[in-house]
Amino acid sequence: MSTADYTQSDTGQDKRTRRWHILVFLLPAVIVYTAVMILPLIETLRLSLFNVVDGQSTFVGFGNFQTLFGEPRWSASFWNALRNNFVFFLIHMLVQNPIGVALAALLSIPKLRFAAFYRTALFLPTLLSFVIVGFIWKLILSPIWGVSPYLLDLVGLKSLFAPWLGKPDTALITVSLISVWQNVGIPTMLIYASMLSIPEEVLEAAECDGITGWSQFWKIKLPLILPSIGIISILTFVGNFNAFDLVYTVQGALAGPDGSTDILGTLLYRTFFGFQLQIGDKSMGATIATVMFLIILTGVCIYLFAIQRRMRRYQF
Repeated sequence: MSTADYTQSDTGQDKRTRRWHILVFLLPAVIVYTAVMILPLIETLRLSLFNVVDGQSTFVGFGNFQTLFGEPRWSASFWNALRNNFVFFLIHMLVQNPIGVALAALLSIPKLRFAAFYRTALFLPTLLSFVIVGFIWKLILSPIWGVSPYLLDLVGLKSLFAPWLGKPDTALITVSLISVWQNVGIPTMLIYASMLSIPEEVLEAAECDGITGWSQFWKIKLPLILPSIGIISILTFVGNFNAFDLVYTVQGALAGPDGSTDILGTLLYRTFFGFQLQIGDKSMGATIATVMFLIILTGVCIYLFAIQRRMRRYQF
């Protein structure tokens, strides 16, 4: 055997050794992720195909889904929650993300004073607990002891105050805006980091061509940060269709008034665990969770296989 053969054999053994090291290091994370995420997901999918009949767990196939979509009592609650969830998502997409892009553009101004303070102030609400945020805003917006009427009175707008969390027409919008206030720092920081990664040579070339100020943002920076905006959009979609904490904290498990703030997360909670006079139904709860999973999976697949591919073609 030649020296070259020995060298190739040793190289192959080294590569296999390195691969074993990778598997060893990945194994704990894979075990934890499987135990916490994969197995509960599989069990949820399995449970959605079973129901309790005569005190025994019986395979019913898609019977639970037929009940969810066909029985008036279940379908009314489900479609109401799904509609509210889409409104909740659209408010974040149309309010939170554009504000995040605008704030990131302002923070990226080179001569901006106190930029570090602004970054901290914008990101600080995202570090707060949903319970704290919900409780604070309930106090602020309370028509009895809240400070909102007083603050609006200072600027002569007290006549505009209303119990926004207590009116079916405004409750969902109010809760959505509270969520926007808490989470706007996330898209702001992600877009800001994306803007900082733009090469200086590109910006200098734009300035040489006379493209400065907001014109530079629209023509140079915005096209370059579109992939980041796409990632933020899909994260917003997944996060909003998994939402539960803030609505539960502000409006309770019934998501009042009259179910106007009920989303899929709160409907799943009441169905699975039960609430007040409603008895928990694990099979129907798993069915709602499965539908939520399919909605999120569909949205993610559309982004990965349609939108992201077009962005790559545009970018390269």
